[in-house]
Amino acid sequence: MKKLALTAWILMSATLLMAGGNVKSNLSPVADIPAKACKTNKIYIEEDVKLMWQDQAYVDAEDGAYKHERSVGKAGKWKHAENYCRRLDYSGYADWRLPTSDELMHAHRIQGQVFTYFRGRDFWTSTPASKGKYYVIYPADAYRYEHKTGRSNYIRCVRCLDEDDTETGPQIIK
Repeated sequence: MKKLALTAWILMSATLLMAGGNVKSNLSPVADIPAKACKTNKIYIEEDVKLMWQDQAYVDAEDGAYKHERSVGKAGKWKHAENYCRRLDYSGYADWRLPTSDELMHAHRIQGQVFTYFRGRDFWTSTPASKGKYYVIYPADAYRYEHKTGRSNYIRCVRCLDEDDTETGPQIIK
């Protein structure tokens, strides 16, 4: 038993001695990653109409909910969208709401893409259409279309800017 333990100790010591030493590394240098590579949550301020928009990254689960007519996070059926915005506590504010169709159309008619995180699909509004339907806005043409409340669409919340709101917050993007 002693011989076996001694042999194991000698083999282990020899292995550790051979593994160490001055070995030149052939690894490539590590590339610098820019600070903006990570997704950050933002807001967009529409100064002419005094609105602050949620501009938050969409995740895979939300894209899946949109495709499969489910409700998760910033995608879902109309009632989920209304509740999501009403309960949202984002960027230091808790008075978010679902936008009207006019507000969302106005934001998408601004020249260029004003939102950092966007989807080329329909977004819910709080504007009722015909019975059992609400308007959605399609960002590509900024027009409104009627959708049944049981369909899944994307969600972007908005809030009115107050006189006390400052535009120097950490997440404000113009």
